[in-house]
Amino acid sequence: MGYRNLQQCVRGLERRRMLVRVSEEVDADLEAAEIQRRVYAAGGPALLFDNVRNCRFPVASNLFGTMDRTRFIFRDALAGVQTLIRLKKDPTELLRHPLRVPSVLRTLLSMRPAKRSTGPVLAHETSVDQLPPLKSWPGDGGAFITLPEVYTEHPDRPGYINSNLGMYRVQLNGNQYAPNRQVGLHYQIHRSIGQHHAAALAKGEPLRVNIFVGGPPSMAIAAVMPLPEGIPEVAFAGALSRRAIRMIRRSEGPMICAEADFCITGTIATEELPEGPFGDHLGYYSLSHDFPVLNVDRVYHRKDAIWPFTVVGRPPQEDTSFGELIHELTGPAIPAVLPGVRAIHAVDQSGVHPLLLAIGNERYVPYAQERQPQEVLTNANAILGQGQLSLAKYLLITAQQDNPELDINDIEAFFRHVLERVDWTRDLHFQTRTTIDTLDYSGTGLNEGSKLVIAGVGRVRRELPTEVPADLWLPNGFADPKVCLPGVIAITAPKWSVGPHQADPAGDRFSDQMPADSPLNRFPLVVLTEDSEFCSQSLSNFLWVTFTRSNPAADIYGIDSFTAQKHWGCRGSLVIDARLKAHMAPALEVDPDVSKRVDRLFSRGASLHGIC
Repeated sequence: MGYRNLQQCVRGLERRRMLVRVSEEVDADLEAAEIQRRVYAAGGPALLFDNVRNCRFPVASNLFGTMDRTRFIFRDALAGVQTLIRLKKDPTELLRHPLRVPSVLRTLLSMRPAKRSTGPVLAHETSVDQLPPLKSWPGDGGAFITLPEVYTEHPDRPGYINSNLGMYRVQLNGNQYAPNRQVGLHYQIHRSIGQHHAAALAKGEPLRVNIFVGGPPSMAIAAVMPLPEGIPEVAFAGALSRRAIRMIRRSEGPMICAEADFCITGTIATEELPEGPFGDHLGYYSLSHDFPVLNVDRVYHRKDAIWPFTVVGRPPQEDTSFGELIHELTGPAIPAVLPGVRAIHAVDQSGVHPLLLAIGNERYVPYAQERQPQEVLTNANAILGQGQLSLAKYLLITAQQDNPELDINDIEAFFRHVLERVDWTRDLHFQTRTTIDTLDYSGTGLNEGSKLVIAGVGRVRRELPTEVPADLWLPNGFADPKVCLPGVIAITAPKWSVGPHQADPAGDRFSDQMPADSPLNRFPLVVLTEDSEFCSQSLSNFLWVTFTRSNPAADIYGIDSFTAQKHWGCRGSLVIDARLKAHMAPALEVDPDVSKRVDRLFSRGASLHGIC
């Protein structure tokens, strides 16, 4: 059986020495987050902070900090959930493996919440200012809940069947929020809470919201799962716990998770206030923008409440484990949800949404002498029309038929495969003036930007160079070429010199001045950046710099480029301008004074000695 609540989980991890208690006093303002970042980077244990300055609640972090620990937490349920998901792909699975029937039935029974009239979470009440005021980055606009489980039900069809559980940003204080009476609720587009809010407004009513913190560990995973319409996240949480989630039905408002550690109840209507800034998962601050406000009614907590938190920042962070677990669980079902698509990989190092890799099929013209992108473009359109995948900015897709053994998780091999085959005169497909991730500031405005599908299919067209050509000439102001990957070269360019969303001529100047016969054109991909050395130091740096700092429609150039029947392409290298622009948010940096203060916890005799 899975863990019923966070207390059971913490005890279970501690018994197996997967959790360390930190007894020294720790400040929730930046110190706890700095400790979490260090311990996560070292592959260290889960943490329980018993002594948080000016706070009576203990806080826990890094519960999902390694995949081994994440799998351990859900060890009893993973096989049943995976079988259930495989049935989506192949309903005859149980006919071939009848011994799996009991496990599947148990999983199905766990998906129906167990309704209760009360529960541990209602034992005590407190106020927002008594909650742990955790702040992760120096520029954050206040304290945030970093593992919230925001629960709503459809106003016209109340109940868990039409409910939504999402992990949306919740700001506890700062900005213009009335202390103890208002908190910020920054929910994402393309999620069902927006439909619930719209339905409530259409009825002239505020939307009732419950925010859970803690409780069954499966609730946190369910809150970030990209589930198909019709499958409530609470039901999935039950399957992942292998026990029904206990939910309290009250006289009005959505249900409350009985085993949650905390529950903030309230309503959102039409009022918006500035929310943020907040250090986010692309590795930059998301800036202050107007978002809905939750008017707080009550704050409940159980008597033994623990406040779980994580740190969001440049990947990898603890939420990387969430993505890996989601991929393990849902990967086998992708062909059933998206026919023709064999595999998808949202690249964590690029901030997830900026870059998707995909393997599709190319079977439209099996008699053709040479394969070219046809069915994979249909696959690409299907991917970009699917839930959270629709927020992707770059989609690189290839055909399974070209290399059935290609591993989509081997990013370097995938890039090599595509770049060996891509034809820049044909294989670039833009979508302009469309939606991108709210947190991505490379676009033309909030939620606004462009997309690019790169389809690399067919025969090998080129050998990818791995060394800088000795006779390479570069235009004035461009220097220090460095090879990032086979076929990919980074070049240091002048820093961005104009205002937000203005055209900087550097990209055009570089592409126009490079001759068509330049040896640079042996490299299919060129990245312009302020620091080519940093960009080329690691695969992670290349992915982060290139795909978080560019908006395809604005920042892609080409040597010997052309437009034919509104199709843009180039005969030489494709050039991505990945410099930091004036309209982009600043990158996240640690406060060195805070870093020095927490050194004490890793010294000899301290709680965390030997972990980092």
